[in-house]
Amino acid sequence: MAFATDLPFDGYIPGYLFLALGGPFIFIPSFQLSNTFPKHSGLILALLTGAFDTSSAVLLGFRLIYQGTNGSFTPKKFFLLYLIVPTLILLAQLFIMPSQSYKTLGEINNQAGSTNAADSSTNSQNNDPTSDESALLGSKNGASQAKAEEEKAARSGVYGALHGKTAAQQIASPWFCLIAAFTVIQMLRINYFVATVRTQYTEMLHSPARAVQINEFFDVALPLGGVISVPFIGLVLDHTSTTFVLGLLVCIATAIGVLGVIPEMWAAYANICLFVVYRPLYYTAVSDYSAKVFGFATFGVVYGLVICLAGVLNFFQAGLDALTHKVFNNDPIPVNIVLLGSALAVGVVLVGYVGRKSYTMHREKLEQEAENAQETLMPDADVANTQRPHGHESYGTA
Repeated sequence: MAFATDLPFDGYIPGYLFLALGGPFIFIPSFQLSNTFPKHSGLILALLTGAFDTSSAVLLGFRLIYQGTNGSFTPKKFFLLYLIVPTLILLAQLFIMPSQSYKTLGEINNQAGSTNAADSSTNSQNNDPTSDESALLGSKNGASQAKAEEEKAARSGVYGALHGKTAAQQIASPWFCLIAAFTVIQMLRINYFVATVRTQYTEMLHSPARAVQINEFFDVALPLGGVISVPFIGLVLDHTSTTFVLGLLVCIATAIGVLGVIPEMWAAYANICLFVVYRPLYYTAVSDYSAKVFGFATFGVVYGLVICLAGVLNFFQAGLDALTHKVFNNDPIPVNIVLLGSALAVGVVLVGYVGRKSYTMHREKLEQEAENAQETLMPDADVANTQRPHGHESYGTA
């Protein structure tokens, strides 16, 4: 990108391609950090997603500097200076970050089981990290982590629904299909709005000047929304059920859709205020859903596939532009209504399915606890029978 104008071809195209490839390799693995503090995993995910949203402030800052210096701070200088970022990331990964990924207690249990089947002396000679992780199970930290994960499971209602399943089994389930469909539609809506906010309001408000005002407000509100909404998102994810979080997403998305078809300034400002809060909440909630339902053992494959599908199908933005400009004569309202309706339909099905599964899982857990309690009491009864005096049975029959 720095040397795009000096190359015999458009350097921005491969530059954006490498950004698209490298970004998820940094962003998605960082979600595993939430495993370190299960009790506050929602807040950690919110901080990571908030950082993702706030990153747009970097380009906003460059634009302001570029305009303030009358173009002397060129894109070439900006992108060369930006090389500090990947350099620091690489150094942090090599010298600061742990070599092993963070694991949940369930993953450590599974790994410990396979390790115990092998020769323990071989593990010690090879300095196998699983032996250190297995030691966590009996430690105070292990007990604390187990309690935190149990509390998170109880709050979520669907925690561990597909843990231990293969990635193929998880992908073939309704859990994956519904969240993937919901993500595809929502990401299409989000990215379409970001790319066309000025043109949409130019047509809806019949005023380029008002559209510029809305666009400038949006440029500032987008990074601020990622910061301001972090405590709210963390509170919601850490203290409410997954069904509630998904229902909240559907409600806010519907409100944004309704405001997006009202050709008034107040509706435009309200729409943007909701949008900049909804965007980080949505991205965090989807990753939180994937971690709780599918687990981190297959997180890269499953969540990565969800984002990949959403990214590929975002090419439909070109079709939405064609519909808006050619079929509806630059009127964005019909396209926005179609997106609103489809998102609402899929969202209602998703919330209904997750809510029903949450109820079923809770009921099965209660039944299992009752069976375990009964099995625990039965040996006590047998012991009591053996300790009765001789002839006790004859008294009973008499």
